[in-house]
Amino acid sequence: MSPRAEGSDTNTAEVPETDTEDVPEKRQPGHVQETVVLIVLSITAVLTAWCGFQSSQWGGEMSIAFTEASDARIEAARQAGVANAARQADLTIWGVYLQARAEGNTALARYVEQRFTDHFRVAYQAWIAEGEPTSGPFKMKQYVPPGTTESAAADQQANSRFAQALDFNQRGDRYTILTVLFALVLFFAAASTRLGSPRTQWIF
Repeated sequence: MSPRAEGSDTNTAEVPETDTEDVPEKRQPGHVQETVVLIVLSITAVLTAWCGFQSSQWGGEMSIAFTEASDARIEAARQAGVANAARQADLTIWGVYLQARAEGNTALARYVEQRFTDHFRVAYQAWIAEGEPTSGPFKMKQYVPPGTTESAAADQQANSRFAQALDFNQRGDRYTILTVLFALVLFFAAASTRLGSPRTQWIF
């Protein structure tokens, strides 16, 4: 074996072996900041989607409530028309009755009285029981023509549903505002990763 070969083996033996597994891997300086941004983006994305869903849901509830309020208002008007028609019929019969009494035509007055409607007869009997006050049977609390109760109930329902529709509208507006705010958070969180200075990134 030549001296050069022996020297080469000696130098090779003297070179210390480095264990790469024992050297800790150095993380990039922006690793923590990127992790925080990722968490913020994930949470904000979920909240943005949820607020958008809630805004759409309350918008649908508002539309339904407004529609039902409109339908109830139409029904109230229809029932009020029924009540007015019944009142006009009662007024016509009542006018004939008063004319017969004024002329002393007892037979005609009795004939007309027998043709009073059921709801008017209740008020008429109460009017007779109180001594025939000058206000007439139409002012008696017992006089309730058909459609009066239904009209009041439908009108009350319309008012209630309209108030609920306004409340649903306000709730939907609040969720819309939150959606916009969360969208801004998404924008600034994403933009912060594009800035050069780490201090500026943390500020954003």
